[in-house]
Amino acid sequence: MSQSNMPAWAEEFRRIFRAGTVSQYILYGSLFDLVPYRHQEQQKYAPLKEFLANVLFAPFEVVLSYNRSAGLKAVRGEEVLVKYQQARKDWGLVTGAQAAVLPRDTMQALEFMDGFMRYSRTAKEPIRCALIIDFAEYLVPRSDPAQVSDRASEILIRLLDWASDPNIIGAQHVTVLLTETLNNLSRNLVENSYSSKLQIKLPDQAECQAYLDYLTGEFPDLKDSVEVPWETFGSRVVGLSRVHLRHMVALALKNQQKLTNKYLSSIKKELIEKECAGLLEFVESSKSLADVAGMEHVKAWLAHDAHLIKTGNYRAVPMGYLFCGRIGTGKTWLANCFAGELGIPFVVLKNFRDKWMGSTESNLEKIFTVLKALGQVLVFVDEADQMTGKRSGGDDGGISGRIYGMLAKEMSDTRQRGKILWVFATSRPDLLEVDLKRPGRLDVHIPLFPPQTAEEKNSLFLAMALKVGLQLEADKLPALPENLEIGGNEIEAMMVRVQRLTSLHPESNVYEHLAALLREYRPLSHKRILEYMDLVAVKECTDQTFLPPLYGGQSSEAIDGRLEQLKHELRIN
Repeated sequence: MSQSNMPAWAEEFRRIFRAGTVSQYILYGSLFDLVPYRHQEQQKYAPLKEFLANVLFAPFEVVLSYNRSAGLKAVRGEEVLVKYQQARKDWGLVTGAQAAVLPRDTMQALEFMDGFMRYSRTAKEPIRCALIIDFAEYLVPRSDPAQVSDRASEILIRLLDWASDPNIIGAQHVTVLLTETLNNLSRNLVENSYSSKLQIKLPDQAECQAYLDYLTGEFPDLKDSVEVPWETFGSRVVGLSRVHLRHMVALALKNQQKLTNKYLSSIKKELIEKECAGLLEFVESSKSLADVAGMEHVKAWLAHDAHLIKTGNYRAVPMGYLFCGRIGTGKTWLANCFAGELGIPFVVLKNFRDKWMGSTESNLEKIFTVLKALGQVLVFVDEADQMTGKRSGGDDGGISGRIYGMLAKEMSDTRQRGKILWVFATSRPDLLEVDLKRPGRLDVHIPLFPPQTAEEKNSLFLAMALKVGLQLEADKLPALPENLEIGGNEIEAMMVRVQRLTSLHPESNVYEHLAALLREYRPLSHKRILEYMDLVAVKECTDQTFLPPLYGGQSSEAIDGRLEQLKHELRIN
C-alpha cells in the first residue's frame, strides 16, 4: 500500500492487511473529515474515499464504491471490468467494449462483485480489488433479528461470507464498510471476529495546529487575523474536524473578520453542537469558584483539585463528582464555575435517548468521540438518575441497560483521568445505580444545601440580585427573618419580583420592596420531599467537611430512621 506518514488508523489498516488474515474492514467515526498524508515530501489532505482509493489502495488494479443512492461505481480499473463482462456475457449487462455497465440495485451489485472477486482469482495474473461500501448502516442496519427481512438477511450473509471466506482473504480482495457509529450497524457484522474495526478520530491539538499551518498557504492573511497566540491556536479549536476548521477560517477571512476569542468561542460552540446534532450543549465558562456564594469547604476541595489538574498531577484527582441536594441548591452553577476555574470547556449532555433501535447507543457513541477529541472537558449530566439508565434495563427494550453499560465503561476508563471530568447532578441520588456512583467513576460525592448562616444567605441574596441586574449593598440589606429556609432559586425569583417592582415604580426604594417581600415570603409547600432530598444527600456525602453543623452531628442511625419515616409518609419505594 502507501509508504508512510499516514494517520494512525491507516497505518494499522496497512499493518493488518500485510498479515493477510483479514479482508473486511469497518471504518467508523469522523468519516467526513479530511485525511492527512504525505506525498513526495509534501503535506496533503484528501476526503476519506479519495484517500482510500488513491493512497491506501494505490497498487490495486480495481477499486469500486457502492451506496444505495449511486449504485456501483468504478473508481479505478474500468477496463478490467469491461474484460470481465465480456467474459461473462450471460450477465446481460454489456453494451460494448468501451465502458462497463455496473448494476445499481443492491443485490445485483453485490452479486456482481462476488462474481468478479471469484473471477479475478482465476485470471492469468491475480487482480487486486477493493470495494468501498458507503453508508453501510443503510444496507445492514442494527435491528431486531426477528424483524429482519429476507432481502436484508441475504445482504448480511453475503458480507459475512466475504469476511470469512479463506479464498477471498488470501486473494488480496478488500471490503471496506463505512459507518459513522458502530451502533447503527448490524451486530452480526460489528461482532464478527473475521473483520477489523478501525476508528477515525477527530484531530487532536497537534493535528489541528498542523492543519492551521497548512491553511496559511491558502489564506496568507490567516496569522495576522488571529487575535490569540498562533502557537496556542490549535488548543482553542480542538474538538473540531478539519472541514470545520477550514469553514471557520474561510467564514471569517472572506468577510474581513478577525478571529477573536469571542468569534472562536462562538463558532466552536455552534459547530460542535451541530456535529452532535443537539445532543450536547457546549459552553466555555467565564466564571470561577469565586462566583459561588458560600460553600467554603466545597470550594476549597474543588480549588485543590483544579490546582492538581492544571499542574498535570492527574493521578491525584478523582474520575468524577456527584453533586446532590434538593432542587435550587446551585448544582449546575457550581459545575459551571468549576469548569471556569479549570479553564476547560463545560459540556452539558442533553436528551440522547431515541426510540429507534440502536439510535440511543449511536448518539452516545458520537458524544464520546467528541468528548475525547476535546482533550480536557467537564461533562455535566443533570437529572442523572433519569438520564443514565438502569443495570436491569426495564420496559424500554433494554435501552436503559445499554445506556448504563456504555456510560459505566467510559466513566471507568482511567486513561481519561484528569481529561474527562464527569459531574453528575441529581436531587435523588438514591435512584442512581450504585455501580455508577462508586469510587473509580464518581469518587467524590458533594451534598449541597440551602444557605445555613445569615452570612451565607446575605451572600446569596447579593449574588442573585446581581444576576437579575440589581446592584445591592450588603450593609443595606433588610434583616432576614429568623429560621428563614430559602434556596437559590427562591431567592432569584424574589429578586425578579424586586426588579419588576422597581421598574414599575422607579421612584421607590429597592430595599423597601425586598423587606416587604421577605415579610410576605411563604416557603415551598413540599417541605417533606425537600427534607428527604436533603437527607439522601447527607447519606451520599463522602467527606464530613462538606456537611453543615445541622447534619454533621447527626448519627447515621438517626438519619436512616427519619428517611424511613419520610418514605412511609411520602410513599416512596
